[in-house]
Amino acid sequence: MTNLISAAGLKRLEDEYHYLWRVERPKVCQGVSDAAAEGDRSENAEYIYGKKRLREIDHKLKHLGARLKVLKVATPPVNPTVVSFGCWVGYEDESGDSRCYQLVGPDEIDVTEGKISIDSPVGQALLHKRLDEEVFIKRPNGNLTVYITSISATRP
Repeated sequence: MTNLISAAGLKRLEDEYHYLWRVERPKVCQGVSDAAAEGDRSENAEYIYGKKRLREIDHKLKHLGARLKVLKVATPPVNPTVVSFGCWVGYEDESGDSRCYQLVGPDEIDVTEGKISIDSPVGQALLHKRLDEEVFIKRPNGNLTVYITSISATRP
């Protein structure tokens, strides 16, 4: 798994970590404490749900903490000539369909925003390729040949 991330992506993860640690966890802890003070915990839905939510928060904090320790901020090149981390890559397939994706680390994937993992089959196939180069992509639902039509540091 790639440990690269954009500066904006790192800030989002740090903000999420701090929110969970400083806001969400204390609020849930207080709710669990208040529910526990009401007596019988075995049938206390607020207590049971609160403890479950607290475990979820702690699990997420552990995951985020581990990722934040190993992530390295990578800046995309200003005028890229080859596909690399952070670049926006446009390509056209054999049937004329066009797509454009940004290659990001696994912590920033958002296909609806056009951000795919540099570790994905598509990301790996596009990596280090040049403009107008033919690229063969191995996919679970069938192989695809595409032609790179654009490489840029910003979304076209």
